[in-house]
Amino acid sequence: MKIYNLKELSKLEIEQLCLRQLADDGDIKTKVADIVEQVKLQGDQSLKDLALQFDKVQLDKLYLDQTALQEIAANIPVAVKSAIDAAYQNIKKFHEAQVHRESRIETMPGVSCWRENRAIERVGLYIPGGTAVLPSTFLMLGIPAKIAGCKEIILCSPPQKDGKTNSYLAYCAMLLGIERIYLVGGAQAIAAMAYGTESIPKVDKIFGPGNRYVTQAKQLIQGNTLTAIDMPAGPSEVLVLADDTANPSYVASDLLAQSEHGTDSQAILVSNSSNIIDAVLVEIQKQLEVLPRKDIAAAAINNSYIVLTEDLVKGMEFSNLYAPEHLIVATDAYQELIPLIVNAGSVFLGNLTPESW
Repeated sequence: MKIYNLKELSKLEIEQLCLRQLADDGDIKTKVADIVEQVKLQGDQSLKDLALQFDKVQLDKLYLDQTALQEIAANIPVAVKSAIDAAYQNIKKFHEAQVHRESRIETMPGVSCWRENRAIERVGLYIPGGTAVLPSTFLMLGIPAKIAGCKEIILCSPPQKDGKTNSYLAYCAMLLGIERIYLVGGAQAIAAMAYGTESIPKVDKIFGPGNRYVTQAKQLIQGNTLTAIDMPAGPSEVLVLADDTANPSYVASDLLAQSEHGTDSQAILVSNSSNIIDAVLVEIQKQLEVLPRKDIAAAAINNSYIVLTEDLVKGMEFSNLYAPEHLIVATDAYQELIPLIVNAGSVFLGNLTPESW
């Protein structure tokens, strides 16, 4: 990871650091448009053909029913089951607190105004599963949908090599009362949920992250159908703001956890301490050696960087310019920095609050 000294950088150089250097796939729009059109015209058969082409799996049917999911979920390791149970309860408790009914307001005598929420009737959830299985994404999308009262939840996730799904996702489906997982991934999953096929119902709105093919497909169907999307998500990114009170091992883990998502992920360390920077670099190399997804994480780390600042306030100013998807404030003095946070997707405060929590 290259190290920059903030006070030695010009305004233009700082702006360049804050730009996302995304890979330029010149023909990705054409490829995705072809896939979407194929699904639109050929339905289920196209999904089976694309599963064979991209996932190297021959599918007899495109979904796993409740019985199959229960059998797969029974194989989940006890420790993982406990972790998912804890995450389920935490996420559920957080989102249940957001449910409230607003009072009617009389704006003038005889005129009352109020606002009521209505759940989206049929939502589509996309859970990536190509290079990593993400039960956390399943929970963070599925739980709010259940609490909101969505009448139907359609879930798509790529098939594994055995033509099934991972036990983690199967167990999440059991927790959420979702009776089917459709074994469809990539741009074709987005197209199937947007247009509908013989097996997969058309949905009203699609939620969930994915690679550049998924993102492009979401943008395409948003302009061509009545199906809405949550947002065109980009590559994962994290910025860790750390001082001498931070634990170098924890900081390294935070950076690597995000780097594992993909080679185009960015993990940025901003610190006012050269000692912490040096210690974190040592820890990154040490932890990289034992990661199952070492090659992916290493590639992302090589595309990331470190910024040395005079103090944490300057570090927060840089963070606000970068506007990270995830911001981890790894310092005992995080309370003093909270009022300074302007641009960040989600914020994790203190040395014991990792983004992976």
